[in-house]
Amino acid sequence: MESNEALTKVLNSYRGYYNIKTDDVEPPFVAEAVFQSHTEKYLLVKAAHVADIDSNEFVFFAKESTLTQEKLSELDAIAWERGISRVQPNSNHRNSDVILIVIADSIEESVFTTAKKLKHYKSYRFSFWGWSQYRLIAYDCSTGRFACNRMGKDLKKVFA
Repeated sequence: MESNEALTKVLNSYRGYYNIKTDDVEPPFVAEAVFQSHTEKYLLVKAAHVADIDSNEFVFFAKESTLTQEKLSELDAIAWERGISRVQPNSNHRNSDVILIVIADSIEESVFTTAKKLKHYKSYRFSFWGWSQYRLIAYDCSTGRFACNRMGKDLKKVFA
């Protein structure tokens, strides 16, 4: 599978529930996707309002010819910084996750071990105002292998 084909496939899998932006995306990313969910909990009737729950996901898509350890570190830092800057924690906020998906024609061998170690987590007001987690997956189009962190393992289904 070529990188353009893989990117199209991944973006199509996100199209159902996410707002996808492919135009005017700040480099180094080629696309972004945002998911926002607002849920309200009631006790029997709407007048007995119990809670509001906000959940968000910010997904950043990058396409590289060769993914190196240095480039992965750069993409990782930029995605986390941009994702966290969009979080608006409040008493109704549950979580805002940041996801980085990298599609590469080839991935250097050192990236597979580095990707496992990349993790970010942030809590807001000792988790009373929610938290943010980080997921990462990189797909090697030439071999079909995945490099991911622990939280990103379930993202392999997106490529199936």
